[in-house]
Parts: sequence; C-alpha cells; structure tokens
Amino acid sequence: MIDLSLRTELKSKLANASCKIGITVSEEQSELLIQYLELLIKWNKAYNLTAIRDPEEMFIKHIIDSLSIAPFIQGESILDVGTGPGLPGIPMAIMFPSKRFSLLDSNGKKTRFLVQAKLSLALLNVEVFNVRVENLPNERLFDQIMSRAFTALDNMVFLCKHLLSPNGQFLAMKGLIPENEITMVDTDYDITSITPLIVPGCMDQRHLITIRKKSGK
Repeated sequence: MIDLSLRTELKSKLANASCKIGITVSEEQSELLIQYLELLIKWNKAYNLTAIRDPEEMFIKHIIDSLSIAPFIQGESILDVGTGPGLPGIPMAIMFPSKRFSLLDSNGKKTRFLVQAKLSLALLNVEVFNVRVENLPNERLFDQIMSRAFTALDNMVFLCKHLLSPNGQFLAMKGLIPENEITMVDTDYDITSITPLIVPGCMDQRHLITIRKKSGK
C-alpha cells in the first residue's frame, strides 16, 4: 500500500498536472487513480505488468501520461487496443464514468489484472476483451479507438478499421513524431492532427496522432 505521505504527495502532483493539462479531477477520481496505482504496484510483482517499479515514476509515466489525452476524448463508446495493464483505458474510465470503455489485450495475465481492477474499483463502464483485435467481431462500432504505443500507425489502422464507426477517430499516443509511420498510413485515411501532449513531470516528448477515414471512402 502507498503510505500517507506519498499518497499526499501524489495527489498534489495530480492536482498540479490536471491544471496544466486543462482537466478537473474530483477527490473521488483522485482516490480511484491512487487505488489503481496501488493495484498496479501489487500485481506488477507477480505479473510483470510494467518495467517501471518506482511508484512515483509509475504515477507520472503511466497515470498522468494517460490523463494527458483526456481533453481529446469524444463520443460514447471507446476502444483501448493493446491496453496492457489498462493504459490509458482505466484512467479514462475513471475520468469519464458516463462513457463506455472496452479494454482489449491478447495477453491473458494483463487481462486478468484488468478484470480485477474493474471489480476492485467498481468501474461499471469498463469491459475487458482477451483477444487479438483483428479477431474482435464488429458487432459494435466505436466512436474512438485509442492506443498507447500499441503498434505502427499503418498497422493500427489496418487491424482496427473494421471496428471504427463511419465518423470515428483513431487516437494514437506516441513519443517523438513518427514521420516514417505517418507516410505509411492507408491513403483512405487522413492524419487530422499531430498534437504535443502535456505530461507534467515527464521530460520525454509525447504526441497524439489523430486519424480519420476520408469522406466518401
């Protein structure tokens, strides 16, 4: 468990980061994010969910990094593909309780953790899929499909396009602007924006690439 002094410090960092990102995090949401971090720390010891071990570094590079895309979340139904231990899906589900988040990963250990996190945090707006994305039936289309370092942009579009609604949008979280990947994206799709992300406490460059299908295609 995170001790009281570190919990207070992390909540202070969260309040500062949320102001810089331009979002509002309630006390209840703040507590849920800390509880999620505690679960991640606990399960990481046995399941190796992330290479980062330091709680404060995990908080910045995973939780706050995930929160950086909150201003770009739209629609009602969102898929987080290659979610791993729930990044950015779990933080987004905490931030947007009225939206529906589907978290998909092919790694069984990670999806077992996700099921436990959903139950422990009482996230009624989360569903978990342990499957490869290309094998997920398109019974329901998504308003947004997001990923955090899942795969190259062209591969993300190719693997997930059957799940995107006609007016839907891909949200790909990247580090440096992936110039080579951008040139490889299917010509039926447009890169609609490349936005630097604000991740207070992280010195690495972070960008959000948004992609839409061209009208008439």
